[in-house]
Amino acid sequence: MIDGGHRDRTGRLVTLRPVDDDNWRAVADVAPRDDQRRFVAALGARYLLLSMRSQVWTSLAVYADETVVGHVMWGVDDDGSHWIGGMLIDAAEQGRGVGRATVRTLAPWLAARDGNPPVRLSYHPDNTGAASLYTSLGFHPTGEVEDEEVTAELAPGPPRPVPGSAQLP
Repeated sequence: MIDGGHRDRTGRLVTLRPVDDDNWRAVADVAPRDDQRRFVAALGARYLLLSMRSQVWTSLAVYADETVVGHVMWGVDDDGSHWIGGMLIDAAEQGRGVGRATVRTLAPWLAARDGNPPVRLSYHPDNTGAASLYTSLGFHPTGEVEDEEVTAELAPGPPRPVPGSAQLP
C-alpha cells in the first residue's frame, strides 16, 4: 500500500494498493464521465489489460478509505524517468479531490525511487481540467508530445524518503 496521508475533500484517506483477486473487478468497472471518454479509457478494464500485457505499466487501485474509487498506473521509461498514467477516477467520485490526492500520493513515491528520477505524465491538450490539476501540483509542460499528448514533468527536488507504510515492487 502507498499511503501519503492525503485525504479527499470529504475526509476519506486516499491510498494506492496493488490490484489483486479481491479488488480487480471493482477497478475494472471504474468509469469516467461521458464527456471525459475522449481523453481516457471508457473503463478501468482497458488499463488493467494494458498492465497485464505490457512490461512497462503497473496498475494500482485507488481507494478512498476502504472503497475502490479509481485506477492509476505507473511505469519506468527507457531513459529512467518514472511515469504516471491511466489515472481514472469513477464519475460518481469526481469533484471530491480524489485525483489530486492520488497524484500527491504517487508522485513523491515515484520520485523517491531509483535515485530521484524525473516524474512525468501526459494529457490531451484539450483536457483543460487535467492541465490545471497537474500544473497546480507542480508539473510543467516539457515541450515534448507523446502520442499526441502534452508531456509534463514534476519540478525536480532533492531526494526524498519513500512515503507510505509499505513498498510495492
